[in-house]
Amino acid sequence: MKYYIIAGEASGDLHASNLMKAIVQQDEKAEFRFWGGDLMQQQGGTMVKHYRDLAFMGFAEVLFNLRTILGNIAFCKKDIVSWNPDVLVLVDYPGFNLRIAEFAHKKGFKVVYYISPQVWAWKRGRVKKIKKFVDRMLVILPFEKEFYARYGMEVDFTGHPLLDALNHEKYPPKQLFLKQNNLPDKPVIALLPGSRKQEVAKMLRIMSGVVPHFNNHQFIIAGVQSLGKDYYNRFLVNDAVKVIFNQTHNILHFADAALVTSGTATLETALIGTPEVVCYKGNRLSYEIAKRVIKVEYISLVNLIMEKPVVKELIQHQLTIPNLKTELDLILYDKNNRQRILSDYEALKAKLGQSGASEKAARIIYKLIS
Repeated sequence: MKYYIIAGEASGDLHASNLMKAIVQQDEKAEFRFWGGDLMQQQGGTMVKHYRDLAFMGFAEVLFNLRTILGNIAFCKKDIVSWNPDVLVLVDYPGFNLRIAEFAHKKGFKVVYYISPQVWAWKRGRVKKIKKFVDRMLVILPFEKEFYARYGMEVDFTGHPLLDALNHEKYPPKQLFLKQNNLPDKPVIALLPGSRKQEVAKMLRIMSGVVPHFNNHQFIIAGVQSLGKDYYNRFLVNDAVKVIFNQTHNILHFADAALVTSGTATLETALIGTPEVVCYKGNRLSYEIAKRVIKVEYISLVNLIMEKPVVKELIQHQLTIPNLKTELDLILYDKNNRQRILSDYEALKAKLGQSGASEKAARIIYKLIS
């Protein structure tokens, strides 16, 4: 069977790559053509475009790059028709993927949406489009099944694929990790400034600004390889910060704390068990628009799933170096606060359900088309 997959960012690349691996277990002759990243490329098939050329963050940024985005959509439509897949698998990335879903459905292609857009947060009207143009919606957050049911739509809850990725993770001894990366034997604080260029540009100067206040720790950026070391160095205000690529889970595993840009990485950090401060600072226009249309109380997946403030969120004007220092102090040195966070992380894991999300999703997709 032929599988055309579209993932538009780093988290989608991770989850889609695991899905591809699981599909091959169901369908040995599976052929893949995809928009994604390096992890998907490792599974084989043909990459059409890399997500680094697709990732535009925020309302204003999308507006400024509208010509590029519309060109990509037009190219994608032609490419799908030319390749004629048995199924189109869309991974999150709603601004792009919902347009492709409508087109593909009208052309008679089977459409599966794996990892729901965050329609429960904003643009709930998109549910009507999903109901009309998507054959199967596979969701990974426990409250999403109930959300869609309110709109008369039955969806499949697969569990969260991060559980699979982390359950198979094997961490090296800490001393080996430090030695292999030429790091001193000091406690680690991880910095995750995001996977998009716009995010890194906004976040990294502020995050690295706390470095002088924690001389007993070393700060490590979990870097995205496609951005390159030189790009990170543009925004560092302290030379002591080191960038390490392709080792995000190792860095988080050995870190005492993490500063994390809002997104899937906040959940990833929690499931690994690292106390974190969630950070967000966007374009002012984008933020003002978002403030008026987003309908959820929290921006981090951790707090959304738990329906309470498990981790501290510093948003827009609250994201300052003094506030970051205060919250890091609470994580590192307030034992009661630290233990509360870790206990809530355990409850979070239980709420996300069992592992095996990728395999379950692959079975549903293969059954749909075979």
